[in-house]
Amino acid sequence: MKQTPRWAAAVCGLVAGGAGLAAAEAAAVPFGPVASPVQAVGAATIDLAPRPLKEFAVAAFGTADKVVLLVGIGVVLAVFAAALGIAARGRRWVAGTGAGVLALVGAAAAGTRPDAGPLDILPALVGGAVAYVALVLLTNAAAGAGAEPDSGVRADETGESGGLSESGGPGGAAVGDRADGADEAEATSGAPEPSETPDRQGFDRRRFVLIAGAAAAASAAVGTGAGLYSRTSAGGAAQSRDFALPKPASPAPPVPDGADLEIEGVESFFTPPGEFYRIDTALSVPRIDATSWRLRVHGAGVQEREYTFAQLLERDDIVERDVTLACVSNQVGGGYIGNARWIGVPLAELLREAGVRPPSEGGPADQLVSRSDDGMTIGTPVETVMDGRDAMLALGMNGRPLPPEHGFPVRMVVPGLYGYVSACKWLTEIELTTFDAFDAYWVPRGWAAKAPIKLQSRIDTPRDGASVGGGGAGVTVAGVAWAQHVGVDGVQVRIDGGEWRDARLAEEATEDTWRQWVFDWEDAEPGEHTVSVRAVGRDGEVQTADEAPPAPDGATGHHTITVSVG
Repeated sequence: MKQTPRWAAAVCGLVAGGAGLAAAEAAAVPFGPVASPVQAVGAATIDLAPRPLKEFAVAAFGTADKVVLLVGIGVVLAVFAAALGIAARGRRWVAGTGAGVLALVGAAAAGTRPDAGPLDILPALVGGAVAYVALVLLTNAAAGAGAEPDSGVRADETGESGGLSESGGPGGAAVGDRADGADEAEATSGAPEPSETPDRQGFDRRRFVLIAGAAAAASAAVGTGAGLYSRTSAGGAAQSRDFALPKPASPAPPVPDGADLEIEGVESFFTPPGEFYRIDTALSVPRIDATSWRLRVHGAGVQEREYTFAQLLERDDIVERDVTLACVSNQVGGGYIGNARWIGVPLAELLREAGVRPPSEGGPADQLVSRSDDGMTIGTPVETVMDGRDAMLALGMNGRPLPPEHGFPVRMVVPGLYGYVSACKWLTEIELTTFDAFDAYWVPRGWAAKAPIKLQSRIDTPRDGASVGGGGAGVTVAGVAWAQHVGVDGVQVRIDGGEWRDARLAEEATEDTWRQWVFDWEDAEPGEHTVSVRAVGRDGEVQTADEAPPAPDGATGHHTITVSVG
């Protein structure tokens, strides 16, 4: 029997790895995405990744960072599986060790998630066992594909009849009756020893490919079936999104004419949900059935309460507001910001119903910790959410129920705070505590516990590096500026480091929304130029030129582009 070729052994490892992965995903269906080994390992990778690596991922890949991570995990698994297949040739203990390592890593990742249950480790263990069995069976099949179809003894060594016996038997001499000089003749003639003789049969490539292909197809069918079943079982969650938003008791004020300058290249006043930025740690979007959803409010100084989704919809204090949200990971001039019309329950009123008082009124809690369905924790100052601003538990976005990607059924919206300290999606719990007693998810990872949104502005058109204008026609420079819960009172533009010149502002909707601006650069001269922008807040603050990265509490600096005129 010949040893299995390396390429075939690698294929055995890949197919066995795929079988184990498919089995694990199928076994995870009853427990939900948290039990999926791939999802769990991905989430653990996000949790353990150092802050600079996370910043790089967001800056380099944007909202595709999760796809890149999952692809990376798949590549690592494939390389490991192929290497394991090669190493396991003829060594079953290697197959067992490798499959065991994968199972333990997946089980440890699943079992240590914040919202993990005691049985969430089972899918990883099932996957490891299936991978081991599949690798052993495939390796044996590959070895069989390289064997002679008969006993391995050739006819010309046994006589014309092929018979062979110690007694000689018909058709040939006995093994012990060879001529005395036979060995010497073979030695002097240079004839190869039987072990050195090339295998006539060789490796049966077709047989091996059929076996491996069948195993791979079966694994794909199991994985596909598990995915389809998961989507089907989430049908209740989809149906629970089919409802009409309540009429707000306090509707949003009309957007004034002139709030959207409708300049080509400038982002529209309202951001469509499909274009609204999404930065979070959830590798799979939670699919929550609103009919079974509950919100628990508890903690220091709280009369514990629980709310259903229907109870929130039926409240008589529903409000509707236009609010711009921004991510702390946004670079100067970046796109992790969006404006929407939100409808929901006033957060301060709901907290007061449970007996919550802000610290300024003697309340014992200074931090509101919101918990997500996926285990995320976000800490928000109690004083801030109860200071009169339009903080809410949002139920709808731009006139429709929240999309799953943006937090259905309920998320928090707090004007003036970066999302990582306010905008908890897939909300399930609110706990009143203190900043000294509890660090929310991002704080131990190097981000500030409190983070008001910083005064910022951005040039949307022209784009950096663009060729514009010429012929004395002038150049239109335009964009947006924001200072949520403060308001923008001015925007200024500077050409080639010269004096700051005032831009024209669009009408302001509210102080909680961004504000468009435009500058008519009429004296643009041919050549290459730099264009910078800064904003002025209603409180008199002028946007700083000091450059700082997003961590720990938001980027600063002036957005500057280079353009070529003429």
